[in-house]
Amino acid sequence: MQRTLLKAKLHHARVTHSELEYEGSCAIDGHLLDTAGILEYEQIEIYNVNNGERFTTYAIRAENDSGIISVNGAAAHKANPGDRIIICNFATYEQHELASFKPRLVYLGQNNEIKRVGNAIPVQVA
Repeated sequence: MQRTLLKAKLHHARVTHSELEYEGSCAIDGHLLDTAGILEYEQIEIYNVNNGERFTTYAIRAENDSGIISVNGAAAHKANPGDRIIICNFATYEQHELASFKPRLVYLGQNNEIKRVGNAIPVQVA
């Protein structure tokens, strides 16, 4: 049996650019891509915390350590500069891979700097 699980997450990234006429996708600071383990051209899901929009696109590399998170093409209608977004990436795993599975969770600050990296989300309590 195969299962699809969260592979990586960039939590609370802040949109720096929204480029309607740029050639599609979402440009992400290369250092953030590497830290999260997201490849260029890999499918990503984006969840906009500000307006509730959710959409699928693919990642492209922006300059390392630039802090750039640019939502491009048609998706530019779904996010504006300053919006907080969550960028997720999923993968399909075989049953035998699940015992050692851990997602790569990257938590960002106000300027898209890395605050911390983890591999588990705390249990939600009442």
